[in-house]
Amino acid sequence: MRNLLITLSYVGTHYHGWQIQENALTVQEAFQSALAKVTGGGEDIKACSRTDTGVHAREFCVSLQTGSPIPPERLPAALNHYLPPDIAVKNCREVPADFHARYSCKGKAYMYEIWNHPVRDPFLEGRALHYWYPIDEKLLDQAARHYMGRHDFTSFCTLDSRERGDLVRTVTEARVERRGDLVVFTVAADGFLYNMVRIMAGTLLRVQQGKLAPGDIPGIIAARDRRAAGPTAPACGLYLGRVFY
Repeated sequence: MRNLLITLSYVGTHYHGWQIQENALTVQEAFQSALAKVTGGGEDIKACSRTDTGVHAREFCVSLQTGSPIPPERLPAALNHYLPPDIAVKNCREVPADFHARYSCKGKAYMYEIWNHPVRDPFLEGRALHYWYPIDEKLLDQAARHYMGRHDFTSFCTLDSRERGDLVRTVTEARVERRGDLVVFTVAADGFLYNMVRIMAGTLLRVQQGKLAPGDIPGIIAARDRRAAGPTAPACGLYLGRVFY
């Protein structure tokens, strides 16, 4: 048996997230179907994280143990033959037996992308949030810097039926930049809470609207109250960009 690390990228518009669901199409279902056609199936897939409905990934990692004799360097082409056009395997390599895509992960980086133009871009439909009012990216960058550090991010977490657990995370990078008409919020951390990046992005838009000031961010963090932060931004603008091991 070999332990393999496989890196994917996908457009999540037509999927109900990564994880298998009974009555909805997911990225994992499409991936496992392709894998079964190549290796015969039966592998236990470990994913680096979950992504929600409509969220995209430029780098999503899975690990699995397989007895398939196919060399790792040949697996991407074999899997891509069976995968739909909006999912692709980028690379595959053998890793130590104790490697786990989730538990060996040291951190991740996400990007939230906003198309900032009066006219929508049909090529970005479902792939970026369309925000037609002017955006001051320098103001939002100033606000985003306050996310950095080790904090309890309860204010930036959707609390559902999941076990609450430890809500402290260390954010190592948080910035906003403009690339033409695209405004990109990048955030990296040792881990993320449910909807954390989307709530961060929604809070930055509240700053743009003048409903919050950049200096309000530390107080929102300290409040440990979801009601203190801004709304949850739509899923269409969110990308998992990097996974760190």
